Amino acid sequence: QFQLVESGGGRVQSGGSLRLSCAASGYSLDAYDVAWFRRVQVKEREVIACNSRALGSVYADSVKGRFTISRDSAKNTVYLQMNSLETDDSAVYYCAADASYICAEGSPISDMGYWGQGTQVTVSS
Repeated sequence: QFQLVESGGGRVQSGGSLRLSCAASGYSLDAYDVAWFRRVQVKEREVIACNSRALGSVYADSVKGRFTISRDSAKNTVYLQMNSLETDDSAVYYCAADASYICAEGSPISDMGYWGQGTQVTVSS
C-alpha cells in the first residue's frame, strides 16, 4: 500500500523558514509526479509546487522564488523548503503523488490519487 506522511509543519514568524517533508512508503516516489498543495480554511486545495519526472518543477506565482520542491530518492522523500514566509502562507499543507498527474496550470486535483494527511503551517506577524 502506498502511503504518504507529512511532517515539519508548525508555527513560525513572518520572514522565517520551514521545511516540510513527505515520506513515502510502499512504492518508490521515482515512479510518480509529486506535488505540494495547501488549503486555507474552507477554500479549495491549491497546488503550489509540483515536480514532474519529465518536466522538472513548477510553482504557483504566490510562492515562486520563496519555495522549493525537491526529492531525495534514497530516502523516498519529497521536501518543500519554504523561505520568507508570509501570514498568507498559513494553511494546511498536503503532499500528493500520482503517475497520471500533469504538473501544469489547470490540472485537476482529482488526477492526484495519493495524499498525505496534511500538516499545519501557521505564520504569525
